[in-house]
Amino acid sequence: MIPYQRWVSIMEEAMQRLRNSLQNAPVIWKGDYPYFIHPLTDGVPRLDPEVLSAVTDLCLEAIDWQEVDLILGIEAMGLPLTAPLSINSGKPLVVVRKRQYGLEGEVTIDQSTGYSKGEMYLNDIKSGERVVIIDDVLSTGGTIRAIIDGIEKTGARIMHVITVVEKGPGLEKLQQDYPNIKIESLVRLEMDGANIVILE
Repeated sequence: MIPYQRWVSIMEEAMQRLRNSLQNAPVIWKGDYPYFIHPLTDGVPRLDPEVLSAVTDLCLEAIDWQEVDLILGIEAMGLPLTAPLSINSGKPLVVVRKRQYGLEGEVTIDQSTGYSKGEMYLNDIKSGERVVIIDDVLSTGGTIRAIIDGIEKTGARIMHVITVVEKGPGLEKLQQDYPNIKIESLVRLEMDGANIVILE
């Protein structure tokens, strides 16, 4: 067993590794909007396994695994985030997909964010299951809100939502609207022109 002080040091190192990777992410402009590009949120450039390991460690520590039956990831970047959590926790994993399969019990979610609009599909979530949602980035909160509402239709309970990056007012609004769900981010940031500002 790792001594407590060593564990604290490991978590601090993991957080610093994640923050540094975000601070050094390239920024592109989409019209008048600065957009940071990071492998955890966009799949490019290449993902440093130490950064993924840091996020895995931080999530493993933040979640009360005795209160969770199922991990839910969101296509596409939820896949690299949730697979290591499933392996390390021993909890099964489902992925919200943008493709309809027509399986029994499939739930259609109308997704609308500040960036896109469309449908997503939930499968294989059972009534009474306790779910943790892992997402890459939360800005407006539209995707998470739609997924929470979809999961509630199945009769499952959302215990915890963790997003790696929080950018914008969406997380705070979700916390207000869903006070019985623990909703948090690992890192808060904002864009100042082409500069990424990590917030405390």
